[in-house]
Amino acid sequence: MRISERFIQELQDKVDIESVISANISLKRRGKTLVGLCPFHNEKTPSFTVYPESNSFYCFGCGAGGDVITFVRRMENLDYIEAVKSVAQMAGVSMPEDGYDDTLSKQRMRLLAANREAARFFNACLNDPKNREALDYFLKRGLSPNTIRKFGLGYAPNDWRALINHMKSKGFTEHELVLANLARRSDKDGKTSFYDNFRNRVMFPIIDLRGNVIAFGGRVMDDSKPKYINTSDTLVYKKSNGVFALNFAKNANEGKLILVEGYMDVIALHQAGFTNAIACLGTAFTNEQANLLSRYADEIIICYDNDEAGKAATAKALGVLGKTGLKLRVVSMSGGKDADEIIRKHGKERFADLLKEAANKTEYKLLEERNKYNLATDDGKLRFLMAASQVLAGCGSIEREIYATRLSNELGVSVDSIKSQIATAAVKLRRTEESKKRQQTEAMLAKSFEDKNNPERAGNLRAAKAEETLISSFLRNPDFYYKLKEKISHSDFVTAFNSRIMESLERGLDEGLEPSLSLFSADFTPEEMDSVTRIFHQSGSLSNTLKECEDCIEVLKDKSAPKITDTSSLSEEEYLKLFRKK
Repeated sequence: MRISERFIQELQDKVDIESVISANISLKRRGKTLVGLCPFHNEKTPSFTVYPESNSFYCFGCGAGGDVITFVRRMENLDYIEAVKSVAQMAGVSMPEDGYDDTLSKQRMRLLAANREAARFFNACLNDPKNREALDYFLKRGLSPNTIRKFGLGYAPNDWRALINHMKSKGFTEHELVLANLARRSDKDGKTSFYDNFRNRVMFPIIDLRGNVIAFGGRVMDDSKPKYINTSDTLVYKKSNGVFALNFAKNANEGKLILVEGYMDVIALHQAGFTNAIACLGTAFTNEQANLLSRYADEIIICYDNDEAGKAATAKALGVLGKTGLKLRVVSMSGGKDADEIIRKHGKERFADLLKEAANKTEYKLLEERNKYNLATDDGKLRFLMAASQVLAGCGSIEREIYATRLSNELGVSVDSIKSQIATAAVKLRRTEESKKRQQTEAMLAKSFEDKNNPERAGNLRAAKAEETLISSFLRNPDFYYKLKEKISHSDFVTAFNSRIMESLERGLDEGLEPSLSLFSADFTPEEMDSVTRIFHQSGSLSNTLKECEDCIEVLKDKSAPKITDTSSLSEEEYLKLFRKK
């Protein structure tokens, strides 16, 4: 049995979507709405909009949208039932006692239990005398027994089924282990077999903010490849949201976090007393990780590896973190390739000094450009000043003034000349950004013909628009639905996705429920809710009349209407004409 829509609507009435979302991103009021930088894609200009009146959100940049339950699902990587429980807890509301389908929620709990038991198994294997080589690996890297215990480090035996056999003895199935990515399935010659995902590797459990083991990283103890094997995305883990050791670091140092690259860097720093160290998981720093960090920090100090890959990662992190409003500084990792090596070679005092010398975002970029050129030559000075001007073109007027003066004193070039070059670079930068904005607008117009959740839309544009007009009209004016329900139903819809939306809407309205996005959040994934929300918020372009709805019904009843399958040559006006009754 599903959670009743009446309970969901009561819950939506009691929870304040503005307070839920503002706890995750910074919002500014704009009339009746609030805007901020979208947590689901990278952007510099706020396009993420919150609508308190309808308890909904929509991003005009990436199309993400939904109700408060959908937002919590996306931010916390939860299933529907867990998100409802989380929102209910925020609102101080008890979940209904009548039965509901929490199969997925129970499955997630089983995976968390499996990860917890696997972590115990790996830790026991590390402390088994026959696996002394694995323990020695950590000890030789300078870790103490207390640190090993604190982080729950372990060892996966060099055996194809050691973990599987242990887990089966604890009541877990091979299917559950595959879902947790602790095991893999092989189908060969008509036979199915299972084997451990992690073998002969030291193990790093990844723990979320609630204390749950959600994933693992496994490292070889030699130079073989691949160096690391990490848990893939599962029901309880999403790499793009993953931050290692944030459970320890979140309250460690008054709003400061030290961002490093790897597990060992984090652990070495914690052992040395820098308990605010973290590492972001996955191959690239993500917008989701940046927004998560912004909840627990005011300042991020980036300490990535001292190599080309580390510098590239630093530039990427600065770009993503720069949109959060956090104070950013970058450490020049001199004396070692990473934090772990610097501490082992030179001690924690040296690393503490490096933290004090950390450059702010602008200083770091200028330093990186300075290191590319020979400033002893006129050509080197000229090239550096051109590059520095481009860096400062993106800064505010006060910052430009300060650094222009510094560069003038350092290089013996007049301040006015440097300011002039910065102004020229700023004009070019503005034109480039305007061009990008135009391109994005054109791309959005092109995408308006398509819908990732409704692949039939592009080939049935006129019918799809009629369907969306009806859905939006009935949501805004349920009286229209009651007057026209004998003339139209979801079975008359041409596109299957819109038919699903209409079916959910019919069920809710027939039960006398208030028309809102909460009618759909149980039946649609967070990604599908993007399209539902787009349709919900298109009412501003409608005439909102009964006649308009009747015209749309005629369009859907007209089976002889030709399909439009190629929109590439249509102008915007021609596109709009598709949906106007002749």
